[in-house]
Amino acid sequence: MKIRAAVLEEFGAPLVVQELDLAEPGPGEVLVRVVACGVCHTDLYTASGADPSGYAPTVLGHEGGGVVEVLGDHVSDLAVGDHVVTLFSPQCRECIHCLSDRTNLCLAIREQQGNGFMPDGTARLSRGGEPIRHFMGTSTFAEYTVMPSIALAKINPEAPLEAACLFACGLSTGLGAAINTAKVEAGSTCVVFGAGMVGLGAVAGCRLQGAERIVCVDLSQDRLELARGQGATDVMVGDEHSVERILEMTGGFGADYTFEATGSVAVMRQAVESARMGWGLCTVTGVAGKGETLDFVPRFLITGRRVAGSSFGGVKGRDQVPQFVERYLAGEIDVEAFLSHRITLDQVNEGFELMEHQDGIRSVIGFG
Repeated sequence: MKIRAAVLEEFGAPLVVQELDLAEPGPGEVLVRVVACGVCHTDLYTASGADPSGYAPTVLGHEGGGVVEVLGDHVSDLAVGDHVVTLFSPQCRECIHCLSDRTNLCLAIREQQGNGFMPDGTARLSRGGEPIRHFMGTSTFAEYTVMPSIALAKINPEAPLEAACLFACGLSTGLGAAINTAKVEAGSTCVVFGAGMVGLGAVAGCRLQGAERIVCVDLSQDRLELARGQGATDVMVGDEHSVERILEMTGGFGADYTFEATGSVAVMRQAVESARMGWGLCTVTGVAGKGETLDFVPRFLITGRRVAGSSFGGVKGRDQVPQFVERYLAGEIDVEAFLSHRITLDQVNEGFELMEHQDGIRSVIGFG
């Protein structure tokens, strides 16, 4: 079938919306009509050329929500008409990682997905007979996409897809960092560095876990106000003295839990140094630039602090994303506050510009 999609032709250049061919889904695959898709920083990161694993040409986009249109052979857990959220982090429920409660990093299709192909090593996207690689196994900057069924979370059809799509990446990453990775305890003190989509999700996650004090640190007053709306009890404009001020706020000890959601290695160091002596846990969710390293004094670890990384918030997508959507429908998570701009596919590059100017939290592409 013919579809319109936004193609990354070369790094550092605007995406080009054009017509492509999309093949029928193969065994274990599903054709999804994309209804809404968030424009995430990861898409911009790859488009810029900063991602060392990036490739072109490819159809970007991974924060999608849509409706199942066609089932490939051997797909039994989805039906035509199901509402789904796309998962760049799949869940096969069978590999050693899926069977463990210690990680969400499914191994089933990881290698081919990283190369831009479906599990059988081929692409469903093409142009003039030449294959176009998929992005993160999703490629949702398109009217339709073909995906492995294990990379789709079936959700309540009552949830508006323009809101539900945010659980495909940023929002679930933040929520999961607090709920799954850090396992924030009730009555604790938390500090979240960064009030973008992931950071605000972490603030909400800390609130849902019953944290007593939640401090959010960011450079933008507007974003800090959004953090208050998600449950932050204190806000702070970040600078080189952030650690000192957090120590002052916590009697000189630091916070029980800190979260980094900026991608800045300098801020990662602040998050480590702001964690409490004795048992503080720093959870890193941000993606640093190519070749950057995190540097901090080892005594911060020797005196009891720990550092954890969190990919997609430790969320096992097919199981937990539908649960998050239910909590949204129950009024526990304010998703509408994140929907800053509603744009069309032809405006995808404007979505990148808005992100670079930190205008709002999320631009969402609507396909009608």
